[in-house]
Parts: sequence; C-alpha cells; structure tokens
Amino acid sequence: MGEPSLSELLGIWVEGWASTRHYPVQDVGAFKAVQLTDKSGDWEAFAADPSEQEFADLAAFVTESSPRLMTVLTENLPAYRALGEKHGLVELAADQELMIMDFEGKDVEAPWLNDDELKLTTDYEDHSATVTVATTDGTLAARGHVAVAHGYAVFDRIITEPAFRRRGLGSFIMRALTAAMSEHNLDQGLLIASTDGQHLYHHLGWSDVSQVLVLTNPGNTQGGSLSSD
Repeated sequence: MGEPSLSELLGIWVEGWASTRHYPVQDVGAFKAVQLTDKSGDWEAFAADPSEQEFADLAAFVTESSPRLMTVLTENLPAYRALGEKHGLVELAADQELMIMDFEGKDVEAPWLNDDELKLTTDYEDHSATVTVATTDGTLAARGHVAVAHGYAVFDRIITEPAFRRRGLGSFIMRALTAAMSEHNLDQGLLIASTDGQHLYHHLGWSDVSQVLVLTNPGNTQGGSLSSD
C-alpha cells in the first residue's frame, strides 16, 4: 500500500474528530458532513481539493441553511476562495493546518507530571481517551482528547487554561494522550491546529500536510472550531 491521499487522510481525521465530540456524520455525495450538535446544530461538509463540480454540489448543500460550513483542505487557497465567492460563500477562517506525526521512534510511555500541585486523570471510552490536568482543588489546568480511526490517533481540543500556560502542559497533554493510545500500536497521529498550536506541534515533531479553508454563508460569523488547540 502507498501513502494515503489527502482525501483519505481527511476522511480519517473527520471520523476521529467526530468520534471525540460524538457528532453524527452523513454522506454528501462522495464527501462527509458532520453535525455540530454542540454549536450551531447544523452541518459542516469536508472535502480535499474538490473539482469545480464537486465544489458546486457541496456549495449547494451549504447554502441550504445559513449556519452550514464547508471546509476545504488544499494548498491552493486562492482558487477555492474564488470558487467560494462564485457560489456566494464567504471565508470564515484560513489559518489552520492539517498536521501529521510519525510515532516510530517516539516516546509513547506515560509522562511524569513534575508538579505536586497538579494531578493527571485519563478517562477511556471505547477507542478514545480524555486527559485532564487539574489542581488538587479541582481547577482545570489543561486537557485534550484523542480517538483511534483506521490506525491513526486523531487529537482534538488540546487546551491549556491561561493561568497555567508556559509550564509545558501542552506538550505534557500530547504525550499523555499518545501514551493513552499506545495499546493500539498506532503508527501515526493526525490533528488540525491553529496558527498558535502549529508552533507547539512543530516543536514536538509534527509535519504540515495541508492548509484548511473554512467557508460559510454571508452573515454567519459563528461557525465551529476545528482546531485541536
């Protein structure tokens, strides 16, 4: 088997991301759409470098309802911005990146939390896990989620609370999530990160795969957050 295509990687990411958030998934033609039940309650469609006709079909789906989103993975942002404008869609975000990590040779042992004031908790659910770091009085310091999809670990919502930043908790959470999935013998990880998150993940050895363009209907500025940080 060769390397997975961008479309295949996106499909894996969507499945894992939807799993961590318990989002329903449906087919829209050859593509997937996810219902953002904790946000707008409407659908977000995903595609990797769709053809003009595929884009038109997805745009028709998105324009049926104002809160809907279309997320396109591509290295040709200008072309899809132009297609979005042609079909009456507007740009909501273009600062995120699909990233990948090869776990081979990486430390997947559970990390040691070197802070007596903080406690690590790992909760498992089917093929997913949630890691939280909190103070002894229960104040949340950091958290993150991970799910297994087709042999990949899909990371999501890696968050460090403002009062606890610059203490290495983002890196710690990523190591703890990787360790939580170690029994599945996963080879690679996937995530979508904001600009701020990309700096951390590059430092941890993650590589860029594709830019992410989020489009929506005029007047919809709420949207949903894809990023894992």
